[in-house]
Amino acid sequence: MLVGYGRVSSSSQDLDIQHDALRAAGCEKLFMEKESGTSTDNRKALSDALEFIREGDCFIVTRIDRLARSVSDLETIVAKVKAKGAFLKAVDQPIDTSSPAGVAFLQMLGVFAQFETAIRKERQLEGIAKAKSEGRYKGRKPTVSVEQVKAMKAEGVRPVDIASKLGIARASVYRALAA
Repeated sequence: MLVGYGRVSSSSQDLDIQHDALRAAGCEKLFMEKESGTSTDNRKALSDALEFIREGDCFIVTRIDRLARSVSDLETIVAKVKAKGAFLKAVDQPIDTSSPAGVAFLQMLGVFAQFETAIRKERQLEGIAKAKSEGRYKGRKPTVSVEQVKAMKAEGVRPVDIASKLGIARASVYRALAA
């Protein structure tokens, strides 16, 4: 059976192109989701797809970066597919884990996907540092005021209760009290 998996990173992105490509590739069963690819955490459709595949199946994605953004995650996913007796193929890339050349190309693309993620994060941090130095970046506005937290503590309210009443984490209460 041909089993397809598609993923986009945010709810504003569209899965239609991947859906159509996977259907055109002959996928009989599709698993689609809108989740970040930087980790396999919280990717229910991926977990469901890996649970669904059986021996002899072909697990198909449009591109490897839709599957994983780190070499370790990619290796883990490929190992799960292989353990099930299935193979991995990509529609838009010459990847087919049923051949040694396909496995080698898969590993090279995994390295590039991880590198791209690292470069993007580096550029983001550089942009934030520049904006901070120019006074344009102040960070997220506090959800509650330090004064409010300290006033509640002065009234004898316990930190756990302050956190509960204000809808913030207990660690935020301790940070406010230390400020």
